[in-house]
Amino acid sequence: MTRKAYSTDLSDSEWAILAPLIPPAKSGGHPRTTDMREVCNAIYYHLKTGCQWDMLPGDFPPSSTVYSYYRKWQKYGIWEELNHTLRDKLREKLGRSTQPTAIAADSQSVKTTGKKGDVYGFDGGKLVKGRKRQTIVDSLGLLLKVVVSEGNAGERVLAAYALMELLEERPELLEKVEVIWVDSGYDGDKFALAVWLMIQAHVEVMRRTNKEFEVLPKRWVVERTFGWFNQYHRLSKDYERLTEMSEAAIYAVMTRIMLRRLAV
Repeated sequence: MTRKAYSTDLSDSEWAILAPLIPPAKSGGHPRTTDMREVCNAIYYHLKTGCQWDMLPGDFPPSSTVYSYYRKWQKYGIWEELNHTLRDKLREKLGRSTQPTAIAADSQSVKTTGKKGDVYGFDGGKLVKGRKRQTIVDSLGLLLKVVVSEGNAGERVLAAYALMELLEERPELLEKVEVIWVDSGYDGDKFALAVWLMIQAHVEVMRRTNKEFEVLPKRWVVERTFGWFNQYHRLSKDYERLTEMSEAAIYAVMTRIMLRRLAV
């Protein structure tokens, strides 16, 4: 790499972890000439700084090339797959089973840069016009599933939907789950029954004891995950027209966070 280094660049040890997971070029045809490490560096620069694609520094590959890979990997579920693979590696490094026994669910409401078609609404509880990120994490705060929806979507419905999606895509991740930690917004017998029928897990509601700010035990893990999101300017708002691109950005951010921890 002959260009100047950016703080978002992958280190040699981080790239050594990520490189084998990058989808190979198609067989036949013209050989791949694009530097995939630089493509990943450009994507992570974009996510961290929040710059527009066409405003990427000129020493990266062309922005059209970078975006093409970013979009293609979203289309084929590569970002979500990378998230799962790196999470398993990190849990193993920390001496944990790849199958969590406790998970947490919560939603984060974020503003959009304008009305985003039908996937847009007003969250009356948090007084935010925009979208809602329904997130499910393990006890380390590592992402299992995220679903982006309109801001006025019900949290219990979204959480049940996210669990159902995860159960369909990766049932092994939920086989050993015994408890799901939630706040009072997810309280209710119907939600608890739905969770039990899907994954035979107990719903544990963490309730505040007063109206003052309070760090709830076991619930802070998902709040910390939202804090990680907020360190990346591309996630400060929902800038995407398509919700699947919003979800891809979150999975991509998590891959960067986990690579840094894996390389230590």
